[in-house]
Amino acid sequence: MKQKRIFSLALAAALALGLTACQSGAGGSGSQGDNSPAGVAVQVQQVLSDTISTENKVSGRVVTDGQESIFVTANAQCLAVYVETGDAVTAGQALCALDLASTLSSYNAANISYTSAAQSCQDQAAIFDRQIALAEKNVSDLKALFEIGAASQLEIDQAELSLQTALAQRNSTLAQLEAGMQSYKSNVEQLAAVLEHVDAKGNVIAPISGTVISLSASEGGFISASAPVAVIDGVDRMEVAVSVSEALVPKLSRGDEVDLSISSLGVQTVGTIKSIDLAASMQTKLYSVTVTIGEDIPGLLSGMFADVSFRTDTSANTIVIPTEAILTSNGVQYVFVVEDGAARYVEIATGLTGNGVTEVTSGLKAGDMLVTVGQAYLSDGDPVRIVSGED
Repeated sequence: MKQKRIFSLALAAALALGLTACQSGAGGSGSQGDNSPAGVAVQVQQVLSDTISTENKVSGRVVTDGQESIFVTANAQCLAVYVETGDAVTAGQALCALDLASTLSSYNAANISYTSAAQSCQDQAAIFDRQIALAEKNVSDLKALFEIGAASQLEIDQAELSLQTALAQRNSTLAQLEAGMQSYKSNVEQLAAVLEHVDAKGNVIAPISGTVISLSASEGGFISASAPVAVIDGVDRMEVAVSVSEALVPKLSRGDEVDLSISSLGVQTVGTIKSIDLAASMQTKLYSVTVTIGEDIPGLLSGMFADVSFRTDTSANTIVIPTEAILTSNGVQYVFVVEDGAARYVEIATGLTGNGVTEVTSGLKAGDMLVTVGQAYLSDGDPVRIVSGED
């Protein structure tokens, strides 16, 4: 009997120890869970002001251009000739001098007028923006006063009418200034076409290095707009030929920089618009644009495909964020920012779009901490845990 009692006590002690160990294990597991990081893991970046340009990507082909015909689209007298047929010349060398003093003077005057018109348009827009901002603030202030009985609905209606009048005046005035500016710009571009291969002293300049194989200029004689002043046979140069729509072609100008991508070689580089056809193809209804490649690219061959990204409609000093950070629901665009360790829902309005980035015209300000990864898992007010790209 005594042995039975001793055995029962030993069994009870063993069960008690087992239960204590289980409770200790469970407590340890719970403790580790309590120490795990709280919040949704996200990556963020600071919102900054930047410049953005709309990019229009068009595919084309690499072509070879071994000769350059130099035209001056004006009838002018030749004052001096510096080379002869068969001479070797270098890019930038003067070939002859033409009497283009009046054309150069007209170009300089047109350029000044265009610059002045553009500045006037920009200044006037800034003035209107300030006026409209004050009018919008006045409407907002009156609505706040109306809520506490310190303003009437009539005052609000009058303020809103003043705001609409200011907006209409802004649009009308800027439209007129824009039309005038475009007229000046057209005049500048026409004169620039005449002076494409001419320097400020009236010298016709060789655009490429090579050998002069034809020369129509003679001292005291006249050159014609219909015939090249000279033809230079140069080393083979690679260019990219593309076709663009009638909607895009008015936004392009000779000399504009473009981004080039040649996927077969894994090359990203910069080119310059060399020429833009003034008439569309009868078959395709598209305009041909030729782009010079700004560097020698090993392995580049005629016939290779190339993508050309034209930069248009530029906005400077504006909020620019990664496009992938933007979410859309029921037509509303929004993002999340981090404030005091929590996610905040922010509706935004967007403007121009570029290469993987988008302009934000309202909703964000420089310095905001924008969620760029993990935003799809957030709701307003959720606690967040900021992690690096490697986490």
